[in-house]
Amino acid sequence: MTKSELIDALAERRNLSRRVAEEVVNIIFDQMKSTLMDGNRIEIRGFGSFKVEDYEGYIGRNPRTRQQILVPSKRLPKFKTSKLLHARLNAGLEG
Repeated sequence: MTKSELIDALAERRNLSRRVAEEVVNIIFDQMKSTLMDGNRIEIRGFGSFKVEDYEGYIGRNPRTRQQILVPSKRLPKFKTSKLLHARLNAGLEG
């Protein structure tokens, strides 16, 4: 599902104009981004949680030239599904 499809679904389900639905979706995503950028965790019960993990830099190797390079430290977002969502996704797959 794309952001545009999410906006259309919200507009249709709640009988909103597309402009209002787009504003709501943008507010939610902006708040999520700023929360993660501040280093805080987001938990949506029944869906999952988002957090930012810090990774230290390390010495890597260019696979083509085999030359050593410094890979800088970085922060990456992580998503973990809730137990409920995980169970629903895998229901009926246990043979």
